[in-house]
Amino acid sequence: MKRPKSKKPRKQRKFLYDAPLHLRRKMLAAHLSKELREKYKRRSMPLRVGDEVEVMRGEFKGKRGKVVKVDLKKYRVYVEGLKRKTSTGTEKLVPLAPSNLKITNLNLEDKRRVKILERKGIQVEAVAPPAEVKGE
Repeated sequence: MKRPKSKKPRKQRKFLYDAPLHLRRKMLAAHLSKELREKYKRRSMPLRVGDEVEVMRGEFKGKRGKVVKVDLKKYRVYVEGLKRKTSTGTEKLVPLAPSNLKITNLNLEDKRRVKILERKGIQVEAVAPPAEVKGE
């Protein structure tokens, strides 16, 4: 399924509603910070749980945190610590559009993500997941 070439909002909207998961993931991308942009020689990356982001627009502008959840169905990202009180008094995470976020630190525990960066010819040190200590 390719993005429609049509300029008609109706067809663009239909594509967003009907897009398959592998394309939705690409659409949930955010710009990299200047340091990361120079280091990895790319402007943006798809968001992933564990990435550290900074909010650039809206009520929470300037706040930083880790991505807790990426909602592919609603095209929204949830960041740790950014909560709002509901009418019942409980606190819920606030959904944010990825276009309003800037990635400040990448989660490189995923080997496939490291390969994506290495395709550009950039050497990346993959961060190994923490080793589990077995009880003796």
